[in-house]
Amino acid sequence: MENSVETLIKTEGLTKIFYDESRGEVLAVDHVDLTCSSGEIFGLLGANGAGKTTTLRMLATVLQPTSGSAWVKGHEVRAAPEQVRESLGFYSASTALYPKITARETLRFFATVNKYPADLVEPRVEHLIERFGLADYADSRVEKLSSGMKQKVSIARTVAHDPDVLIFDEPTVALDVLNALELRKIIAQLRDDGKAIIFSTHVMSEAEQLCDRIGIIHEGKILATDTLDGLRAATGHHYLEEIFVHFAQGGNTVGAISEDAASDEEAV
Repeated sequence: MENSVETLIKTEGLTKIFYDESRGEVLAVDHVDLTCSSGEIFGLLGANGAGKTTTLRMLATVLQPTSGSAWVKGHEVRAAPEQVRESLGFYSASTALYPKITARETLRFFATVNKYPADLVEPRVEHLIERFGLADYADSRVEKLSSGMKQKVSIARTVAHDPDVLIFDEPTVALDVLNALELRKIIAQLRDDGKAIIFSTHVMSEAEQLCDRIGIIHEGKILATDTLDGLRAATGHHYLEEIFVHFAQGGNTVGAISEDAASDEEAV
């Protein structure tokens, strides 16, 4: 029997205002509504500075919303931040690893700190080492690893506590073609495992190849949310780059056509 689909990420009117000495109020995220369900990759597509990272940091409880609400696996980000953090894994290209400890120690630490059952930590670590092909490097210090191996350790660290929700914020920035391809393959496998995944990118081809639904964000607003086929049908454009330009330059917005079916930036 197939696993039932469950909405694991939801935002309603999520808004973030920053205060800048030179510019005054900066509306970084403007009443964002989105959902992401189990077994789905939701692509958050926008140019640098569009509000992608600010949105994801609010979901991860790193930033507090100015207004609006967000839930991760049923936990509201302000009311239950600890439960939210236990329910998700957050990965970005700038995610740091501790250089002086080994890959195995890294996975053990993050599984433990994120409250994975103590008696299952070691089997979980060994499973991750095997799954991510780290056996030959598991007892090497992180600082000695190649960039590709560091990337695998970082992804394994993100999923060490087996969270149901995963956030990938511009994860392929600065990766070469082969490593970026490997990362996308791993993310697709995690989707197939039933994870709810938000994938933030400004790379059109990544969103086209990987995402089940795409939300186009521009100047802090979600301008359209749908499958790629739905966006094509709504705009008459085939390529996602053309679709993005259509909305960014003032085309009619497309509501969350597929959200009902699915569920029943950089920082400023």
